[in-house]
Amino acid sequence: MKTVIAVDDQYLSLIKIEQALEDYFNVLTATSAERFFALLEKVKPDLILLDIQMAETNGFDICKQLKESDKEYSKIPVIFLTAKTDPEDEDFGFQLGAVDFITKPFSKQRLINHVKTHINIDALIRKRTDTLKQREREIRNIRNEIVSVLSELIESRDEVTGGHVTRTADYTRILIEGLIEKGYYSEEIQDWIISTMCTSAALHDVGKITVSDIILNKPGKLTDEEFREIKKHAMEGENIIEKIISRTGVGDAFLHNAKLFAGQHHEKWNGTGYPRGLREEEISLQGRIMAIADVYDALVSDRPYKKAFTHQKAVEIIMSEAGKHFDPKLTQLFGEINYKFLEVRENHDD
Repeated sequence: MKTVIAVDDQYLSLIKIEQALEDYFNVLTATSAERFFALLEKVKPDLILLDIQMAETNGFDICKQLKESDKEYSKIPVIFLTAKTDPEDEDFGFQLGAVDFITKPFSKQRLINHVKTHINIDALIRKRTDTLKQREREIRNIRNEIVSVLSELIESRDEVTGGHVTRTADYTRILIEGLIEKGYYSEEIQDWIISTMCTSAALHDVGKITVSDIILNKPGKLTDEEFREIKKHAMEGENIIEKIISRTGVGDAFLHNAKLFAGQHHEKWNGTGYPRGLREEEISLQGRIMAIADVYDALVSDRPYKKAFTHQKAVEIIMSEAGKHFDPKLTQLFGEINYKFLEVRENHDD
């Protein structure tokens, strides 16, 4: 049986409500805001009937406090009870989040009908919301599996950079968490979801699918022509993700971020990077973050043309490139939290 809480400082009014609804609902009552909120800590009702005119605290104030709460009961539908028929009061009540008004005196059947209608509507909304959440979880799981398969495909072709995709995603997470903690670029990252960003970051090298295996796995130093070919992977990665967006009509945050990570992670702060020669904040924050994550991993990893640098040497190189290769503010952040990069690297080596 659904539960209704009625709040009114007039006992006779509460008795009338109980008598009208008791055959259909479990009815609980409160004569003050204090008793009402104490009751909410113990019981989660399906609907709240709230009188506007009360001696201590009016219903509008109670509703405002209810809706501004970060607790689950802030989502419970509220119907105001009122002896007035003032349009301004109704407008204000709806702005506060009420779903309906019932004017006093009301008939038993009218009260029953209004309460039943809104409880049924709320139940339908919750059911559809749960269904949508389940579909979102399924889509997210499918997306993550696709990213995982693509990442494995990229790394299976590039024998040199095993584990690079996973590690750079972890470095990206560390940098984003650091930005949030420091309050850097707060306007740009206020809507970022870290898990989505890290999954997107795993696609930064997706363009390498278009690069020849011979070049990817060449045991020695690349020629100028070969290097020009491998540099194309940034633009190719961007193009691949843009095709997905264009063909599916889906331009969500995941694909948008993946496109920026793929297309701009080789741009440099001073404008000497590729593929477009962007400079400073012309480069997306995503590209600037991945630039540090990508270079750090390359420095501390063995390559055909060099042995892995120590963590400390990699830090020195990156710090020396502040304002040249890398965003100065991000480089400063890296200087403070680079020990977390070392932890990731050591964990992946285990």
